[in-house]
Amino acid sequence: MAEGTPLDINAELLKFRDQIDAIDQDILRLLNQRAALAQSIGHVKAKTDAPVMRPEREAQVIDKLVKANQGPLNAAHLQVLFKEIMSACRSLEREVNVAFLGPLGTYSEQAVWSFFGHCVKAEPVDTIEEAFRQLQAGHVDFAVVPVENSTEGSVARTLDALVDSQASICGEVQLPIHHQLLTRSGTLEGITSICAHPQALAQCRQWLAQHAPNITQTTMSSNGAAAKLASEDPTVAAIAGQAARERYQLQAVQEHIQDDASNTTRFLVLGQQHTGPSGFDKTSIVASVPNRPGAVYAMLEPFNAQNVSMTRLESRPARTGQWEYLFFIDLQGHQNDPPMAQALSQLRNTASFLKVLGSYPAAQRPGN
Repeated sequence: MAEGTPLDINAELLKFRDQIDAIDQDILRLLNQRAALAQSIGHVKAKTDAPVMRPEREAQVIDKLVKANQGPLNAAHLQVLFKEIMSACRSLEREVNVAFLGPLGTYSEQAVWSFFGHCVKAEPVDTIEEAFRQLQAGHVDFAVVPVENSTEGSVARTLDALVDSQASICGEVQLPIHHQLLTRSGTLEGITSICAHPQALAQCRQWLAQHAPNITQTTMSSNGAAAKLASEDPTVAAIAGQAARERYQLQAVQEHIQDDASNTTRFLVLGQQHTGPSGFDKTSIVASVPNRPGAVYAMLEPFNAQNVSMTRLESRPARTGQWEYLFFIDLQGHQNDPPMAQALSQLRNTASFLKVLGSYPAAQRPGN
């Protein structure tokens, strides 16, 4: 069969484009209807000073859409689209302020956009402790901090701050770490130094040894700082992520240069509000038990008895100088769920210290 002429093809394309234009007008009308309802909700919330963002509600909205979806858009497409729609509508109620571990262009900033969408005010801070302080002082609504990396392990400063702080975990982000080698030109021509955070250099060791063995490696305080330097100095390349690439208008010499393709960092979203059940949640606790035989077994037994699944267990010195340890535990379920509530009640009778750090929607959800 002979191929259509350019005129025939253009006519066919025009027909589809006209249909898309009509659908876009319908989408615009419906989006504004949704936005108007969000404004009305904001007026109701203002009467009781209710939180402008409910992480469990937003998780439920996306879960429902994913379940009803028949394609061709997949779950990841829906999550990106509706995160931004909800972010825009939420901003009409009130601007949400979020502190994150800076500087600009880091994976922490990328985690903010992933969780909240782009219609928030993201404020970089210098340290994890400062993010907690900004939240506790009421200067921001939420804070986003890293808590563990799949190759480097837990972030001790975050764990320590969680014990001392009154902040509650409201959500989590599991962000794949896709390191890119970035320069102003998009090539290594004229590059004399590759800059990055020490962890990023370590995570790209094999690729650098094979593709850039003769270029000096320079450690920086963060990948964001390295990207900023690369944007100013044509002799510098930076290892950083997509957020830094976009913010500093750099070009990729090569994407995905990390040695471990599954490298992932988990971030916590902290707030000062209780997050209700979403239908698929995690609960994080920290506990300590007396130093005697069988104490750790006794600490974990209530969860086994109530059939509560444990997804993470890590010990850390309690900083008392007495060789005491704190146990950080992630559990599947919400603290309000009857089995979880019963297990926590039993644990309070045996633990020398117990703090529920928060219940929150799990990042990895059924169907996503």
